[in-house]
Parts: sequence; structure tokens; C-alpha cells
Amino acid sequence: SLYVSEYFSQSAQKLSFYSWYGNAKLFHFYVPEDTVLLRWLLQASRGKGPECTSMEITVHFRHGAPPVINPLGTRFPANATVRPSYNISITLGSAVQNTTFVNVSTPAAGDWFIAAHLPEAAGRIEVKGFSTPCPYMFQADMFVLRLTDMPVLEPGVPTPHTVVSPAKPLHVKVFVPKHAAGMRFQLSSCVTSQQRACTVRVLLGSITLPRSFQRSLTCTGSINCSLALDSPPWEKWLQIMVESLGTANASVSVEMLASFTVCRPGSTSSFLNFISLNQSQAGGRPGAAGGSAPAAGEAARNASIPRGSCLQSQPVVREDLDVVSVRYRLLNGPSVPLSALAPTLLLLNLNTGMDSGGALVVNLLLNKTSVGLANATVAACVSAASPVLSLNATRNCSTAFSQGYPLSVSTSSAEATLIVLYPQTDDWFLSLQILCPKGQGECSSAEAKVTVFAYLTPCFNDCGPYGQCSLLRRHGYLYAGCSCKAGWGGWSCTDDTKAQSVGTQNLATLLLTLSNLMFLPAIAVAVHRFYLVEASVYTYTMFFSTFYHACDQPGVAVLCIMDYDTLQYCDFLGSVVSIWVTILCMARLKKILKYVLFVLGTLLIAMSLQLDRRGVWNMMGPCLFALVIMVTAWVHHGAKRRHCYPSSWKRWVFYLLPGITLAFTAISVYAFMETNENYYYTHSIWHVLVACSVAFLLPPRDKHKKPWAWPQKLTCRYQICQNDREELYAVT
Repeated sequence: SLYVSEYFSQSAQKLSFYSWYGNAKLFHFYVPEDTVLLRWLLQASRGKGPECTSMEITVHFRHGAPPVINPLGTRFPANATVRPSYNISITLGSAVQNTTFVNVSTPAAGDWFIAAHLPEAAGRIEVKGFSTPCPYMFQADMFVLRLTDMPVLEPGVPTPHTVVSPAKPLHVKVFVPKHAAGMRFQLSSCVTSQQRACTVRVLLGSITLPRSFQRSLTCTGSINCSLALDSPPWEKWLQIMVESLGTANASVSVEMLASFTVCRPGSTSSFLNFISLNQSQAGGRPGAAGGSAPAAGEAARNASIPRGSCLQSQPVVREDLDVVSVRYRLLNGPSVPLSALAPTLLLLNLNTGMDSGGALVVNLLLNKTSVGLANATVAACVSAASPVLSLNATRNCSTAFSQGYPLSVSTSSAEATLIVLYPQTDDWFLSLQILCPKGQGECSSAEAKVTVFAYLTPCFNDCGPYGQCSLLRRHGYLYAGCSCKAGWGGWSCTDDTKAQSVGTQNLATLLLTLSNLMFLPAIAVAVHRFYLVEASVYTYTMFFSTFYHACDQPGVAVLCIMDYDTLQYCDFLGSVVSIWVTILCMARLKKILKYVLFVLGTLLIAMSLQLDRRGVWNMMGPCLFALVIMVTAWVHHGAKRRHCYPSSWKRWVFYLLPGITLAFTAISVYAFMETNENYYYTHSIWHVLVACSVAFLLPPRDKHKKPWAWPQKLTCRYQICQNDREELYAVT
């Protein structure tokens, strides 16, 4: 046999601490057919700085779809069936790099996914630029060993083969036809090259993770041994590996036979399906034949349940709606007629390669007016690759190499729903049949109608009212995940263990919005001291900060007067410009120079915020530059007057020192104390402290300016007008 090795690699990704599925870094590989050995090379590394500590990286594996993980231990939505993923842990201790190998023999062909992430996020809100996070990198490479000329077993034909040695097992494959109800594998005439009795082990099927259903058979001597499989995967190659358990020098000769039992479906004829499809698409179109559509649909319903058939098939149309969004429509109507004689089968096509990143939802609704269903139950199974053709209480929806998902409806419980998170890429089948508690003979004449709704959605229930459905991308592969808010958690944001109450949400909104009213004293002080431009900036900041935080709330207490991004930009701009104009006002510059710096600084701040809105230097840069200008101006004033500036000790004790203390306290709270849990009151404290510091730091008005006196000013203005008249009259 000729083996070919192939190597596949993807670029490294920077890992994140886990808070939702978007933090997990996904790797997508494709394993070719006839692969006999798969080896993953996992490389993890971290930075060398003092901020880098020992870290444990969790890596999840799954075949056919992205792994469904739950590192936070939250609850999944009701009716969702979840099977834990296969995962390993990689520890980065004193060494800055770790290399791990994972081997999988006889892996299943198709899509394989790897997801890696760090432990749970701490929840602290870090200001960009204040601290340098440690980079943790992860890269996955894939090596495959593929057999180029794997022998093929022809069904029904005994074929002799030889196992050269225990170190070189024999690999063969057989193609499973469509509608195969069962498969029987038989091994006979097992002898060694020394004409002695042999012992071999046969492995049927491929390994899939997180759970493998590979079947094993041990044969000893020349006695025939066989293995029967129910519902093998349709239209797929089935790998069979035979390895010798004898001595190292002896080869083994065996004869293998694979046979299939085929179940021909008693479905509607293709001609009637074609007519029904055309008429359903035409609808009430002018010129369409009005009488042919009902006749064709009635004929299709009658032809779909012939007596004595082992399988009934209902035609299903796949309707693509959007990315990872599909609706399945039954041609003969949403109601499916069922009987106890044979299962009814519906095909749900999910084999495009882009359908595994959402959630498959199947809903069954029983018509209670069905005849003969007093004690009977409608059993259903949703399975991938092959349908469940024998529905009963003991089989539990299992097929030859997979485990399906059971459903049931009855007159006491007429509705059932199943949610399959990240369904694997394959043909999915829905099998339905009437079951009776005392045997199928009891309800041989029973009939039932079940309404079936099946669809693929990116996020189940659109993540609910406390979540946001986000479309994620890894190269060309798209998948979806829910980002929860207001303390809600879980895969679909249905876990309310840590959820905020409505009262808490209202309190958070009120604190974050009403705390901006503390700018009113600063505005009043600015107006009283004739700093009208500064007062306008503070009013702008108060307005947009109030409505930005009213729109930024995660719960139900939300009010958005304009686009969220616009509100956020205006809030950030107003905050930085307020600091800029306040410090320049304290510098006591000439008016023309001060207003030029006001405008020029505002334009530069607007540009920097557009480049990086959350960068720390967008705030620290203008602050430091304004402080340099202020200190320079104060030194100039002090040298000119030959004493300290400001000269009044009362100005220092009662205004400047309290204002500076409030400002530094606000910066400390903003940079080091905010977390996701305490954000609503720590950020409110930031609002209050900054607004109060502005009121303290604004300098007194110029000495030549008199206080506001509206009656006096009106009188003075009238007097000026009267004087002008007198002067003009005198000239005339």
C-alpha cells in the first residue's frame, strides 16, 4: 500500500480570557478521505514580560461542527440537547512555550474544528494604555497520513485479503448505499502463514470527537464471526481496519464479506412531487390551472402512505433565508400523516459546509383530533448521517455510528421542541412513527397528523431580550454566538442566576444619567464668572453623557435619542474637550490665544478620537499638553509679578487643592476600580468627581469685569443711545 503524508497549517491566534463564545479562537481544518492517521500539533506560547504568569489553556475538539463548550458552567436553553466536548488542557508554567501532540487513528473525513481559550475573564474594565496585557498565542497544525489505494469491498462478494504483520494493519472500505436499513459484516477463513489459528481485531467505522461510536469485533480461529449494524450512514464510505493480534513474523489471510439490507421507501412519486412544487410556487398566479393543484396535492397525500411499506418519505424543500438561516418547508403542507406500520422520514439537508454554525430547531405539534390515539404516542428521532428506522423505547434513537435525539408527543403532551446547537455538517433525518404501549398490533389502524416546523437559525430566539446575536468569522467560515448583558448568561442568554433585577437596571440607569447633573454647578460658576465658552462645553458634555449612558444600558431601561455610535463619540469628545478648556482657562492666557488653542485643540482631539476612541493618550495627551501650557503661563505670571502665582493662599487651600484632589481621585476610580459588576456606581462617582473638580478649578473672573446686573445694563444701554442722539443733534 502507498501512504501519503500531508501537512496543513493555520496562522497563530492571540488567546482571550473567556466570557462568551466569541472569546474562543476557532481553527477549521478539512480531513481528506482515506485518512488512517491524524496528528494535531498544538503550540502555545506566552510573552516574557513580568505581567505574564502561569496560565492554563483549554483546547476543545469536534468533528463536523464547532465544539459546544461551557467553561462558565451556565445553563443551556430548555429543550437543548448538549453533549460535552472533548478537551485537553495545556499549561504554560516556567517555560514560555509548550508543544503538545494529539493522535487520532482512522479519523472521520470532513470538517474538524478546534477551539482554544484562556480561563474565565476577571471582569475588570481596563483602560487601554494603562496596563500591558500578556500575549498568549496558540497555533494548531495538522498532519494526516492517507492511503492512496485503499481496497474496496464489493457488497455481497467475498473478498480475500492479507494482513502483512501486526505492525501493518489492513485498511479496506465499503460504500453504504442510500436506503440501507442494515449492514452485516462477516469475516471467515482466518489462517496465518504458518497454517495456524489466528486472532484478529476488526474496527468498523471512523473516530469522531467528542464521542466515537467505532465498533470492534475480535475473531479467533477459522470460525466465522460477524457483526450486524442497524442504520449505517447513507451514501458514505465506511472504513474497516483489520489488525493481527498474533506473532510478529506471521501474516494473516482472511476473507471478508459485507452485505446490506435495503429498505425501499414508499414515497410520493417524483412526478407528483414536481407538480406539487410547481403549484406551491405558482400560488394564485394568473393563468395557472386552478383545478390541478388541489388534485395533485390530494394525490400526493394519498400516495405517501401505501400499505406494507417499510418507510414513508415526505418531500421537504430547503429554503435559504440568510447566512446560517434556513427554513424547511413540506411540499404537502406542514401536517405529516403518520401510521404505526412504518416510520415517516423527513430529510433536513445541512451538508453545505456553512450550516454548522447555528442552531437547528425542530418543533412537533400533534393534532389531538387524530383517530385512535387514546393511549398511543408519536415517537420521533432526529439523527445525522442515517435515519432511525426502528423506533421503540429501547433503542433510544441510536444508529450504527451515532446517537440521535429523541422526541415524543401524545394527547397529554401535544407539543415537543428540540434544539441542536451547532449541528454537524451532514444530512439530518427526522423519523416519526406511532407507538402503542402494548405492541404495534394494538394500533395498527391508528393514524395521526403532526405539524412539523424545522429551521436553522444563527441564535436560538435571537439570544432573548438580554443578549445580542453576533456573527463570527474564521477565514471563510461563519458561525454565531450570543453576547449576554445585565448579568444574564448561558448559551442563549437564558441563565438568570446572576441576572440584574429590573429595579437594579433602573437604578443603574438613573445613577449613570443623573450623576451628570453635577455639571450644573460647574456651568453656573462658569456663567457667573463670564466663561461662556467653557460653560457651553460643559453643557454639551452633560447632555451627551446623559443620553449616551441612557442608551448604553444592557437591560430594559434604555433610551436612545440617536445612533449609539454617535452618542458615544460625542460623549468621549465632550469629556476630553472639557478637560482641555478647563486647564487652559486656569492658565490665564490672552483671550485671542486662549480661543485659538480652544479651537485647534478641539479639532486635534476630534481627529485622535476618530483614530482610537478608547486609547488612553486621547485623554492623557491633551491633559499633559494643557498642563505644560498652564505651568509655563503660571511661571511667567509669577516672574513678572515677582511672587508665587496664584498669589492668594485662600485660592490654593479652598479651591485648587480640593479641585486637584477630586481630579486625581476621579482618575484613580476610572483607571483602577471599575469592573463589569460595579460599573454603574463607580462610573457615576467618576461623573460627580470630575464635575465638582471643574467647579473648584475654574479661576475667578477678571477684576475689570463687573458682576451680572441685568437692570443696570439695560439702563446703561438706554443711556448710551440717548447720548448718541444728543451728540447728533448738536452737530446738526
